[in-house]
Amino acid sequence: METKAWEICQHIMTAQREAGELLLHARGVLAACKTDHRDVVTQYDCQVQQFLVDRLREALPEAKFYCEENDQQDDLQAEHLFVIDPIDGTMNFVRHLNHSCISVAYMSRGQLLAGAVYNPYVEEMFHAVRGGGAFLNGKPIHTEEAPLSETLICVGTAPYRTDLIQESFRRIQQLCRVGLDIRRQGSAALDLCSVAAGRAGLYLELSTSLWDYAAGVLLVREAGGDCLSAQGEALPFDGSKPSIVAGSRQALADFWALPEA
Repeated sequence: METKAWEICQHIMTAQREAGELLLHARGVLAACKTDHRDVVTQYDCQVQQFLVDRLREALPEAKFYCEENDQQDDLQAEHLFVIDPIDGTMNFVRHLNHSCISVAYMSRGQLLAGAVYNPYVEEMFHAVRGGGAFLNGKPIHTEEAPLSETLICVGTAPYRTDLIQESFRRIQQLCRVGLDIRRQGSAALDLCSVAAGRAGLYLELSTSLWDYAAGVLLVREAGGDCLSAQGEALPFDGSKPSIVAGSRQALADFWALPEA
């Protein structure tokens, strides 16, 4: 399975690089609301997703797909499953902030085996295969084993969950007192990559979707860190929307030591 996972990861990265051209040359972006005015989808989300599905189905005809758009969500326990977020950071994409990515994970019967996150704006390709380490543009990456007080901290504000605003900002305020500074950049997948690459020590968000974190979780773990819920429980891969805290071992230990963390 390890050899198969490496081959599949190569197919994922090839498809992502091709799909990235759609983002780089996007014109006339049209945003429509899904659940509310913060939760938007564009024609490019759908185009990129369909492009990836087509390319990955060519490489693995028996594959199933669990995707953010168009309710394309097959059985999460399938033998061959791709978890796709065609544009993570859609609001950034709509507002031309150029901080968005394409995230794809490969799973087999609920187990993460490979994943890649591609930011076409800066040509950064993060990838990992279970048991094989984590890489940025082909070079190994590792989490930074530094105290939380010596690291940047990435946060998300769970914008689709207005009931979590108060708790989100309570935790952000707490972390702001401890770390070097806070970064809220609008892409869960890229925040996880920042942790994996040692750019940030910790990432916290109180509600995330599987397509947001599947590939990034594997990257963090293969880079030497870990990812759990904010309550310290194992992350689910059942389609629910858990909280997530990801970081180096040292940063996580410091996080759990915070009052009411």
